[in-house]
Amino acid sequence: MPKQLLLIWAIICSGIITYFCLTDSSNIPAVNFPSIDKIVHFCFHFGFTVSWILFFKKELKGREADDFKAYLISFIFSVFFGITIEILQSVFTITRAADVTDILANALGAVVAVFSAIGFKKQIDKI
Repeated sequence: MPKQLLLIWAIICSGIITYFCLTDSSNIPAVNFPSIDKIVHFCFHFGFTVSWILFFKKELKGREADDFKAYLISFIFSVFFGITIEILQSVFTITRAADVTDILANALGAVVAVFSAIGFKKQIDKI
């Protein structure tokens, strides 16, 4: 798959996550499920990290330690993106607040994404 398409996909995923994390929470249907917020944060950052890993693996292909760099850059990007979103929630929204446990759920999603990508390296390298 061309790296331009992977970049567009990663940007779209990032935009969707940004929208849902910064939109007025009263516009989101309430779901009565324990810890759903943390599960959503985990899933968002799992997908975010995987999409950026796919792009960076293609972007850095052929360079020394390209896989490690792709994983590391994507993980760090995901963590800082999550922290930034939490700060923006507390600054620009009235119905949301920054939450350290959301940041932990984001980071856990990113960690699981990196280890999943390592585990599925052969399949990912075919993309």
